Amino acid sequence: MQGQGLCLRVATLLTGLLECLGFAGVLFGWASLVYVFKAEHYFDELCEPDAGATGNFTAQPDCKAQDERFSLIFTLGSFMNNFMTFPAGYIFDRFKTTVARLIAIFLYTSATLTIAFISADSAFLLFLAMPMLTVGGILFLITNLQVGNLFGKHRSTIITLYNGAFDSSSAVFLIIKLLYEQGISLKASFIFLSVFSAWHVGRTFLLMPRGHIPYPVPSNYSYGLCSGNDAREEEKKTAESEKLELQSKESLPAKEEALGPGKQQEPRSFWSYALSQRFAWHLVWLSVIQLWHYLFIGTLNSLLTSLAKGDRALVSAYTNAFAITQFFGVLCAPWNGLLMDRLKQKYQKEAKSTGSSAMTVALRSAVPSLALTSLLCLGFALCASVPILPLQYVTFILQVISRSFLYGGNAAFLTLAFPAEHFGKLFGLVMALSAIVSLLQFPIFTFIKGPLQNDPLYVNVMLVLATVLTFVHPFMVYWECRRERKSPATA
Repeated sequence: MQGQGLCLRVATLLTGLLECLGFAGVLFGWASLVYVFKAEHYFDELCEPDAGATGNFTAQPDCKAQDERFSLIFTLGSFMNNFMTFPAGYIFDRFKTTVARLIAIFLYTSATLTIAFISADSAFLLFLAMPMLTVGGILFLITNLQVGNLFGKHRSTIITLYNGAFDSSSAVFLIIKLLYEQGISLKASFIFLSVFSAWHVGRTFLLMPRGHIPYPVPSNYSYGLCSGNDAREEEKKTAESEKLELQSKESLPAKEEALGPGKQQEPRSFWSYALSQRFAWHLVWLSVIQLWHYLFIGTLNSLLTSLAKGDRALVSAYTNAFAITQFFGVLCAPWNGLLMDRLKQKYQKEAKSTGSSAMTVALRSAVPSLALTSLLCLGFALCASVPILPLQYVTFILQVISRSFLYGGNAAFLTLAFPAEHFGKLFGLVMALSAIVSLLQFPIFTFIKGPLQNDPLYVNVMLVLATVLTFVHPFMVYWECRRERKSPATA
């Protein structure tokens, strides 16, 4: 029975990885899909006729209004990707796994079928399809993250791996682009994706729980194929796990008493953390770096078209290179978690001699990760600001590493810096607020195309300065840790 249970868990893990890799974050391969949409003449009616056109199809004219329309669609999709994290999490918490996944399958399949059957005349339906595709993908990711609970001490590694797979799924649109260039229509590719809804449904009922996977997992926990038709038994196991978690929480006051009455911390409200300086700087850190990534991805086709002087072959080659680098996000993401885990172990040993608190140790381990993510984004921003086409290869590499570090580091910092009972609300809040900031990408793009006449120099300088501002966050966390480390010594 143990062997059967292990096989089921491994099957759940691997199929979940494939689901995140193939479906969850495909929106971020937008540059590849825009190339195909332009070849299919979507929004061509917005372009002014080129008086100098000679029938040479190797040149791709830079059409401001068309680029703005594609940028607006991506802005809406990326906004929904973050803003809907909180409602999607609520749906998952309230209605549990099966209902959340069935909603995801409905949204995702509706989106892929919509994209499959639209044409240049009905391209406006992309405003509906892309947000649906995004929200469906977010629900796939959220329902799969609990799979880490099945593997105990490897839980964090699996969660970061799934987040990396989410980033790497942007390569799906590259595959669609390459198939299109080989004669496979956009319609055929998206119908193929929609057919996978049958696989999603099968996985929902055979390899996933009806409720939630508890942590820690109780002995003899069963789900999916092994659970039979008794859903109440699964609920009992979840309740048993919650009792274990409560018992572990009840043991914490005893530890606090050992530290002395002066060291005990009174429980604080959610808003006291949400309005804290630590959370505010973390929001700035996430919002600025994320805005850079969204702006770059959403305007990449326009940028490459401008740098390549309209050469379609060059634009295609660089678009492919960008999408290929995105695939390696799944390999980059776990390194950030590994860095934090190793540093945490090192600082825990030092804390025994210095008397530092567990919170200080956890925060210290996050400082290098926060600073490294800011540094990677600064390098990516500087390279993206230099209008030299071959340099964009370096930009692509720095961008994928920075982005894979960003989201894993965001979730990890929130778990370390704030109480567990407020994690879900704080995570949803920071993602929703950063989503509102990400809406700036469209007016920025319009400003570049309009008043700045396609010269992004001034905007890039301002965004680079904003990126430098993100270094304040790791510095403030470091200063806070240093102050708390000195206080036991002076006490």
